[in-house]
Amino acid sequence: MDDGLELRPLPDGVLSLLAGLAAPPRLVAHLRLVHDVAARLVDWTAGHCPELPVDRAAVLFGAATHDIGKVRHRSELSGPGSAHEPTGRELLLAAGVPPELARFAAGHADWGPSSPPEDLLVSLADKIWKDRRVPELEDLLVDALARAGGGERWSWFLALDEELTAIGAGAPARLAHQAAFPL
Repeated sequence: MDDGLELRPLPDGVLSLLAGLAAPPRLVAHLRLVHDVAARLVDWTAGHCPELPVDRAAVLFGAATHDIGKVRHRSELSGPGSAHEPTGRELLLAAGVPPELARFAAGHADWGPSSPPEDLLVSLADKIWKDRRVPELEDLLVDALARAGGGERWSWFLALDEELTAIGAGAPARLAHQAAFPL
């Protein structure tokens, strides 16, 4: 499909995992879009706050597999639901994925003040890819940036807001890309 989007490839092994589970094309497209946005967020974080330790590979794997449970709960591809979350974790564990990586499938919608930066970045990528802003989630990342990088919290807020606004501007193209794939 040539829609002008230049998306990063999914991490090694994820495509074969998705193929083995007979993942629908729409789900694969969604995971690739969220993965691409997560890569952008991780790169931005590393460039703006190298003092914040972030496991880049974990974030990218988490973003690339966060909704994998939807292979078993297909109604959640086009409607609400959270049954895919524990199922996704179980599928990843059964495939030999370590628990510290499988956690993203079960926890991408469950974040809070004690969440590590990796979890915040996966959750944020899953929102901002379609330009959905979640102030509470963004504030947790701003807090982590300010703690690690020092300086005024408001300056971190402004910098992150600028990046999220820029990413959000691409949402219509990403949504159109995803919609072009069958459920």
